[in-house]
Amino acid sequence: MPIFYEFYRQSSIGSALADSLDELIMTGSITPQLAMKVLLQFDKSVAETLAKEVKTKTTVKGHLHNYRLVEDVWTFDVQNATFKMDGNQMVTVPKVRIVSCKNADAPDAK
Repeated sequence: MPIFYEFYRQSSIGSALADSLDELIMTGSITPQLAMKVLLQFDKSVAETLAKEVKTKTTVKGHLHNYRLVEDVWTFDVQNATFKMDGNQMVTVPKVRIVSCKNADAPDAK
């Protein structure tokens, strides 16, 4: 059984889902076990959807403030980052954290 990372739970939609599940647990509408199953399905669905549906390539330029590798997860903190997408659309942000995880389906990942 594949294991999916939980960091999409920190996104706005993931936080909203967690808050809603907490409220349903507090009112007795669902059990904590069901809420955990929902969160696990959320992790799986987001990861699979992003892998299948997102085809845009992006380049990033900025000041690399910090980076680290822990348990096959790279984290990059970039300041004054400029993202250039396909079609030459550009977005600039004061700071961004990029998290990159090993793909378990990659040939050298096993």
